[in-house]
Amino acid sequence: MKYTEFGKTGIEVSKMCLGTWGIGGAGWDNYSDESRMDAIKAALDCGINFIDTAPAYNAGKAEQYVGETLHKLGARKEVVISTKCGNEFIDGKYVRCGSADKILRECDESLQNLKTDYIDVYLVHWPDPNETMDALNQLKKQGKILHAGVSNFTKEQMEEANKYCEIEAYQPQFSMVDRDNEELIRWAHAQDMGVMTYGTLGGGILTGKYRELKTYEANDNRNRFYPYFREPLFSKAMKLLSVMDEISKERNVPLAQIALNWTLKKEFISSCITGSQSRDKIEANCKVFDWELSAEEMQILDKAIEEYSRA
Repeated sequence: MKYTEFGKTGIEVSKMCLGTWGIGGAGWDNYSDESRMDAIKAALDCGINFIDTAPAYNAGKAEQYVGETLHKLGARKEVVISTKCGNEFIDGKYVRCGSADKILRECDESLQNLKTDYIDVYLVHWPDPNETMDALNQLKKQGKILHAGVSNFTKEQMEEANKYCEIEAYQPQFSMVDRDNEELIRWAHAQDMGVMTYGTLGGGILTGKYRELKTYEANDNRNRFYPYFREPLFSKAMKLLSVMDEISKERNVPLAQIALNWTLKKEFISSCITGSQSRDKIEANCKVFDWELSAEEMQILDKAIEEYSRA
């Protein structure tokens, strides 16, 4: 595992962050409770010290898995926890509201779910007109959160939020199939924010597991959130995978490691979020630190990305 300072927070985090949207369960494949909690333990075993979660990940279920696992292992103080506010999962739907009273309530609920008395990095999940950044300042004064940040904000929204509360972390989507936020990520990095990117494997499309177009249920995140599992982006992704396949054969590494390696080489990203619900996938993903893409391979991939991008 490799580690880096997370922007100006003074926190040292692993370059790979465990994402728990899938571990929460809603809208993803079904795994047992034991498998999900063992995946969290596997991440720690592999040296990951950074875990990202949210109350919106199956109505607090993901936070509960994280809290229970860290409690059993006695590992809370060794792990940097990032969770969020302003977005809830109610009756199978995501409901956004960033009002002060809801932020304060959600924080208390997250602390209970996570079995802790503080949150290292607290993010506003999505921008909302009701949002009150002063609530984050209040939580910092109370010691309930140590650092504040945002996810899915525009530059203008971050600049406005920063007038009321210091924004130290930014979490956008970024991957080989989605570079829409690259300019904004570079800007955030230049502001000395810690940048943690999600969707590193494109919701799974970059693993090579999905080679045939199929229909997913309405609430499945491969249908609802990630557009690469539908045309016209699916066919473009398949062309990119064919280029990745050649590198995979030469390197004898899985496609997921190629996608992770490509992202990890970006100096403007502090940590890339990767989610999985099983130990074997976590361990396989962490082997990405055993090797690096060459400059020539990066050029080949970048050319293919430009040709088969979502634009």
